[in-house]
Amino acid sequence: MNKTIEAELSAIEMATRRLLVTCAMLTDHQTREPSLLPGWTRGHVLTHIARNADGLVNLLTWASTGTPTPMYPSQETRDADIEAGSARPAADLLVDVRDSAARFAAAAGRVPEQAWSAEVGRTPSGPYFPARRALSMRLSEVTIHHADLGAGYGPGDWPADFVAEALPRVGAEFTDRQDVPGCMLKATDGAFSSRIGPAGSDTDVIVTGPGHALLAWLLGRGSQDLAVAGAPAVPGLPRWR
Repeated sequence: MNKTIEAELSAIEMATRRLLVTCAMLTDHQTREPSLLPGWTRGHVLTHIARNADGLVNLLTWASTGTPTPMYPSQETRDADIEAGSARPAADLLVDVRDSAARFAAAAGRVPEQAWSAEVGRTPSGPYFPARRALSMRLSEVTIHHADLGAGYGPGDWPADFVAEALPRVGAEFTDRQDVPGCMLKATDGAFSSRIGPAGSDTDVIVTGPGHALLAWLLGRGSQDLAVAGAPAVPGLPRWR
């Protein structure tokens, strides 16, 4: 297996282990309490993480076999599955997250090296992307949603390697967009610096802070630990995705 792919799978495994430690400490009552995501309990978040693993297994199977198997039959089916599983006991949620993660790891291990470049899709109508992207998608889901549980693990606990990879990638999605306020982003704990907002716009607004805080802000997870110059407050952003 490609060394880079091995490293990505190792990062996913470590992120999953950290998540499972948190899951194991949650009681039935706690899984039914609100998460940090509006309208979702912790049970919703955990069920989403599990169904995400199974959806990505579909994509890896598609890449391995050539038989189109979208991540979800439809957005409606995806939402209904999350709702249906959200109120289960904490022990059942833990088993689901653990076993679905194991299925993902097994499916990834079966993908032929040349199949990682195969085009796959989230739903039957797309959009389509290389199967290799399933790895970064899974790492993001596990790492970001772990913090969304609001159970003692937050953006400040995100691994430095994850932040270093995700920050420029996510920041690029806010570049040259008319609905994004123009500003410069500068990480105080690394070399990251980037402009977001409309193409060609000049701005004196500078948002600074640790890389994990900048990433959390771009992801819609608040603006804690950030400072701003040239504006009265850290600008609001449209939803990431």
